[in-house]
Amino acid sequence: MACNSTGKTGLPLAALLVLLVGCAGQEVRQPEKPIGKDPELAASYEHEGRVAFEEGRKGAAVDAWQKAVELDPTRAVTVNNLALVLKDQYRFAEAARLLELGISHSPDVAELHFNLAVIAELYLLDLQTALEHYNRYRQLTDKEDQQVAGWIADLERRLQ
Repeated sequence: MACNSTGKTGLPLAALLVLLVGCAGQEVRQPEKPIGKDPELAASYEHEGRVAFEEGRKGAAVDAWQKAVELDPTRAVTVNNLALVLKDQYRFAEAARLLELGISHSPDVAELHFNLAVIAELYLLDLQTALEHYNRYRQLTDKEDQQVAGWIADLERRLQ
């Protein structure tokens, strides 16, 4: 639709404004290069993150571990370590989402369930999710953890 200098387009002014405003939105950019699964490069980032963490550079550890998880989300140890650092940075929802991703790839890793349960209960106040994952943690571990059994009993009482 063409518009002359006087603005006569045959459309009401409000419709013309909607069209103009719609054109002024933010540009949608595609990622430069889609990230694919690369276990070898992921291992390199995992190591880089571990070294950074041991040196006290938690921000650098987070950056490296995030790259490692993007490249290979099946690395349960990396997912768990990253989630714990995010928790320490008060990024609770992000840590929980990351643990859920880890569980989707490694459903039999007890520590992922345990840490998701703790974050869900104490920081997100999602008692149902906490109960579910404490129970799964107990199923996956061989030992009878009386402390976790007490937490489960407390959650069940609170959810009634």
